[in-house]
Amino acid sequence: MGTKIVSVSITRKSRSKKQRALEILVRLKHLYPDATCSLNYSTPVQLLVATILSAQCTDERVNKVTPGLFSRFPDAASLANADLVELENLVRSTGFYRNKAKNIQASCRMIVSEFDSVVPNKMEQLLRLPGVARKTANVVLAHAYGINAGVTVDTHVNRLSQRLGLTEHSDSIRIEKDLMGLLPQADWENWSIRLIYHGRAVCKARSPACEICQLADLCPTSNKPVLIVRQQEP
Repeated sequence: MGTKIVSVSITRKSRSKKQRALEILVRLKHLYPDATCSLNYSTPVQLLVATILSAQCTDERVNKVTPGLFSRFPDAASLANADLVELENLVRSTGFYRNKAKNIQASCRMIVSEFDSVVPNKMEQLLRLPGVARKTANVVLAHAYGINAGVTVDTHVNRLSQRLGLTEHSDSIRIEKDLMGLLPQADWENWSIRLIYHGRAVCKARSPACEICQLADLCPTSNKPVLIVRQQEP
């Protein structure tokens, strides 16, 4: 009597969301051990500015813009006093440049006037800055100050969290709350970065590569067949 390996599509093993989230976290750490923030910056205010610019724009494009921007305006005081038209021209290629330039300048003016030119390290204070929502605040707190106050939810994290069945929501605030309940706080930010890497490399928006995905057996929306072993009839 022999055995035969049969490829069939079956329902993924029944596991709780928390169990799957923790296993996904382990695999993401293995897949992307060196994943880190891909924005280039030297100071907290530069990270804040780069993160504001990254909205609806690739990090690669932002990193092409910021060297010239930070060479001209390296700190909060210089950005607060910059000529707005010049600032707009420097960030033009990141898209929505007028609104971004206005928010960057308004934020830096508040940082200078209310926080002694230092980017605040508390969520409630960061959220007062023009153009800063939880995504930007989480990035700044985690990478400038080593504070995991929440889970950064960008478009990749939003999309993959739904595909992986870890949330039923599409709103980033609700997704963040769900993920915070599933993951250890120490891993909140590195989860986001690694999931972003996975979204770029494998689980793409229009054509997810389920056939090579190392998370497929944990993903309820994967179309990758699961190999099971059946005993061959004598």
